[in-house]
Amino acid sequence: MKVVVTDYIEENLDWEAEQCRKAGIEFAAYQLKFKPEAEVLAKIQDADVIVVNMVKFDASLVSKLTKCKLLIRHGIGYDNVDVAACTKQGIQFAYQPDYCKEDVAEHAIALIFACARKVVQSRKILDDSSARGQWDFTGLFPIQRMDGKTLGIVGMGRIGSRVHRKMKHFGMKIIATDPYLTAEQKAAMDVEFVDKKTLFQQADYITIHTPLNPETRHLVNAEALSWMKPTAFLVNTARGPMVDAEALAQALREKRIAGAGIDVFDVEPPPLSHPLFGLENAILTPHIGWASEEAGWEIRKSIIDDVMSFSQGKPARCVVNKEILKGAKK
Repeated sequence: MKVVVTDYIEENLDWEAEQCRKAGIEFAAYQLKFKPEAEVLAKIQDADVIVVNMVKFDASLVSKLTKCKLLIRHGIGYDNVDVAACTKQGIQFAYQPDYCKEDVAEHAIALIFACARKVVQSRKILDDSSARGQWDFTGLFPIQRMDGKTLGIVGMGRIGSRVHRKMKHFGMKIIATDPYLTAEQKAAMDVEFVDKKTLFQQADYITIHTPLNPETRHLVNAEALSWMKPTAFLVNTARGPMVDAEALAQALREKRIAGAGIDVFDVEPPPLSHPLFGLENAILTPHIGWASEEAGWEIRKSIIDDVMSFSQGKPARCVVNKEILKGAKK
């Protein structure tokens, strides 16, 4: 059995290589991001298991994988993988939805507080005031107290539910919207559910926590932004295409909403021409919500667990195309 990693963000994969060596599994790792399909295929065509971070596995590449039976995405989102093509090719596709849920929730909350307290703008005020030798708070106000305000959570899955759990003790009213939850699931949660428009109209802070799919692409568009209060803030730590960046930039420039905290972009890294760059009421971070030492080891261990399960004829832990599992060992 052979495992191939197409690309990775860790400093090295020595630990993974050692775990595979102990199990008698051949292991190889490359950095093939942005490489042409032919070069990628040459490195992975003899692999039984492939682990991918950002290399694009479209229908063309997947159709050429004659040996692979398990493709593992290093991460939560998997818009770089054609799942239908994997199913057609008889490849089990798995992802890692649990590894950084606490971290993304914490990052979303950090952006909410940074927006509310104008943390980034305050540093510029400090630098300018220190240069002058006297305080000058021009442009910083108003700052609204968070206590008593309304937080709107779009998506109450693994991450959104954790934002709710962490934030419910801060004196805020919390409302949520999630069309994918059943009535029973909603009833089990200590939160008020409303429709999308009501949430956007009532919330002082809106945080997005839904998966990217055709239904959620540009979930926040010009119309949704028009529903928001002029004092409201938008936070997105999910996926860049959830938000129409051009529409958001226009709303921020025209001060139709108070500000935004954005960790994800439709193109990553975003070009310097990105419409949100240069806007003082936009706090931007480099898709870092997933990051912590703990999360880094959680995902590495869960991927190796999937590899070991496969080597024993069992399915991976979180398989997306479950129809491929008919007849597999439990």
